[in-house]
Amino acid sequence: MRDPVVREFLLGFWKIHILHHAEEQGVYGQWMLEELHHHGYRLSPGTLYPLLARMARRGWLRATEPKRSRDARVYRITPAGAEVLKRLRTSLAELQHEVGPRPASRGRGRRAVSKKPTSS
Repeated sequence: MRDPVVREFLLGFWKIHILHHAEEQGVYGQWMLEELHHHGYRLSPGTLYPLLARMARRGWLRATEPKRSRDARVYRITPAGAEVLKRLRTSLAELQHEVGPRPASRGRGRRAVSKKPTSS
């Protein structure tokens, strides 16, 4: 991950995406790589698997041990992970409202900086 945008921003998006799908049905590594690829993210297994392991160590995911060596380890969201996802959804909604596309009307919204009147 040499791209600073990836390191600073997209890593968080991937984690949210993982929590979302782990809540829906559980995820396993190869499926998650394909899902993220479908959304335009290009992760290597060397990036994803340590990320899943970190999320499990933090208590956000729980991994099921495969019954056979060929079976995939499935990650499901934990109650702590569900609480994190709930907080993130609230923050994302607020952020989307704040920075999302604006209608093309003039004079709406607050101005970050107001100009001082100029004297003639």
